[in-house]
Amino acid sequence: MSNTEQAELKDGPLTGLRVLELGSTVAGPFCGRLLADFGAEVIKVEAAEGDTVRSMGKRLDGRSLYAASIFRNKELISVDLRLPEGQEVVRKLVRSCDVVVENFRPGALERWNLGFDDLSKINPKLIMVRISGFGQTGPYSQRPGFGVIGEALSGLRHITGDPDRPPARVATSLTDYITGLYGAFGAVMAILARHQTGRGQVIDTALYESAFSFMEPHIPAYDKMGLIAGRAGSRLPDSVPNNLYPTRDNAFIHIAAVGDPVFRRLATTMGRADLADDARFRGNLERGDHADELDAIIAEWTGAHDLEKLETLLHGSAVPASRIYNMAEIFRDPHYTARGAIVEAPDGEFGSIKMANVVPRLSATPGRVRHAGGGVVGADTRDVLHRVAGLSVAEINQLVSAGVVACASNEVLE
Repeated sequence: MSNTEQAELKDGPLTGLRVLELGSTVAGPFCGRLLADFGAEVIKVEAAEGDTVRSMGKRLDGRSLYAASIFRNKELISVDLRLPEGQEVVRKLVRSCDVVVENFRPGALERWNLGFDDLSKINPKLIMVRISGFGQTGPYSQRPGFGVIGEALSGLRHITGDPDRPPARVATSLTDYITGLYGAFGAVMAILARHQTGRGQVIDTALYESAFSFMEPHIPAYDKMGLIAGRAGSRLPDSVPNNLYPTRDNAFIHIAAVGDPVFRRLATTMGRADLADDARFRGNLERGDHADELDAIIAEWTGAHDLEKLETLLHGSAVPASRIYNMAEIFRDPHYTARGAIVEAPDGEFGSIKMANVVPRLSATPGRVRHAGGGVVGADTRDVLHRVAGLSVAEINQLVSAGVVACASNEVLE
């Protein structure tokens, strides 16, 4: 790639693509955020009262810090999609968009004449990412669904937590993120396909299916053996040793020494090289059959040492192991710092806000965080409607006066 070509893609490989984000809460905005991180111009549409994400997570000075991250790199406009005039605004924007991201209940856009069939008549190259709880078809398609509901239906929730307790959950919107990631992946594949066909298509991304895809090892096991996977706590079934072990100073360390060479290194580090030749633990299958016995031996060893000593020993022997980090430890960690895993995003109100950097890292055309999000609802309405939809100042003023759109300042401009 020439220097000129790299300069043209300075914000990432999706530079030059325009995305209209109609999605709300987490899955839709995360999908849009991923595309924005890699250079796409993402126009986020909110109602005048703002996206639900603005009321989620911690707030500082009345502003959502969550929104500051998940809305980053986007332009924020406010349009009332329930009004015919607002729907017409969307149709005008779609003429020059490559992708629409939406996560309404199936059929909602069609009732507003904004479904894929309607919009593709305006723009045959349009790609639509549709995120819903249960998919666009099927008997459950009209059910309302959040990520955690899809997680419950998928079986993923059933295997999360300790076996003697009710199913647990990860303290983040895990399935929404999984689904947003699949949606963005689908959008990029559709963009590649469009180079060959010249036409857009629909990406039907369901929350429950996205979570279900992570049940991969348990599906054929039920099909062929009738086995129903259950909760295993900190252990990964059939992968031994791969568990959380106590330390002398009342902490925990996770050790994953599944492969035979790695297990031999662990056994040697423990001063128990004989374990690698023990018939019970000689191979992964044997270790799986004697998991309780092996975990007890390892726990006895870890319990005789403090956490830092264990980390030094295990890292020195190239045995995968880690303490369980909290956020304060992450912020202090030299590896996070060296790789720039936490980026300081420019922000007009706070000066800057720290957030996770762009993932994955591309060597030639990396994405970047250009600015934080979550500012005033409708901050970019006037600019976007004029520049992208081609509306005049007078037309925008009329929409503002009628309550069809909202701006950072709703005064009528000359």
